[in-house]
Amino acid sequence: MEFRTLGRSGLRVSAVGLGCNNFGGRLAVEQTRAVVDAALDAGVTLFDTADRYGGFGGSESQLGEVLGARRQQIVLATKFGGAMSADGPRKGGSRRWIMTAVEDSLRRLKTDWIDLYQIHFPDPLTPIEETLRALDDLVKAGKVRYIGCSNLRPWELVEASFTAEIAKTGAFISAQEEYSVLRRGIEEDLLPVARRYGLGILPFYPLANGLLTGKYQRDRMPDGARLTVDPAYGDHAYINDANWDAVEKLRAFAEARDRSLLELAFGWLLTEPLTASVIAGATKPEQIHANVAAASWRLTQEEMAAVDKIVRP
Repeated sequence: MEFRTLGRSGLRVSAVGLGCNNFGGRLAVEQTRAVVDAALDAGVTLFDTADRYGGFGGSESQLGEVLGARRQQIVLATKFGGAMSADGPRKGGSRRWIMTAVEDSLRRLKTDWIDLYQIHFPDPLTPIEETLRALDDLVKAGKVRYIGCSNLRPWELVEASFTAEIAKTGAFISAQEEYSVLRRGIEEDLLPVARRYGLGILPFYPLANGLLTGKYQRDRMPDGARLTVDPAYGDHAYINDANWDAVEKLRAFAEARDRSLLELAFGWLLTEPLTASVIAGATKPEQIHANVAAASWRLTQEEMAAVDKIVRP
């Protein structure tokens, strides 16, 4: 397993991370245990969850139960800020909510500290300085080691990084964003911001919700696939002729080099120096093994240019 530094920090993470969004919801505890065991055996150290995954705390609770003493072997990342109830104020980046949310997460995860605590969504109602000062206090109290963010827009990243400099608080070391060879929207403006302020990128949906696993074909989708059972994922953003055309060409590109589409998906992301760890979910141990095995390819400049011509004709 390759290890990389997350942003300008000293935090080292495995190049393949485990997304824990399936825990506590889709998976029973023994299924989660099997996935966690496989990840640890394969050298995966970054485990990424969120307080709202698995139905308001289910993922954190299940992960805490399964890890036990092995918690010290991993870099444990979780998120706050998403709604934790159907209505009401249980969300956001206010000091009041952060102090409640972190204690709830620590309890569910059965740990005394969180390695990477990330705001899950921007909170337009709370000044970013308030959020950063609250997080800084958690770091000073030893409950959090590092802080990061997810789903922030480029200007919000700039504001947060600049505010941390002026207010002399700890700054975000990472940005978790959707990024894949098919979804490259962050390249134009967010990646330059991350490069300027020293943030590591943690791509989620690296396989475009399954399109880049190699299992899906235009005229045949596997039963139970997320893109077929969940309308939120199977919309025009993923299932369209342009993406199918690109996937078919990418598959041919990879196979011509004795590689798989899965290897291309991971290798392409990890060729970008800002990528610290590719966050990939799993429901079975076999998926862990496949993801880790796929992460060894680093594309040459010529290969990267050829991929660009495929996805950006």
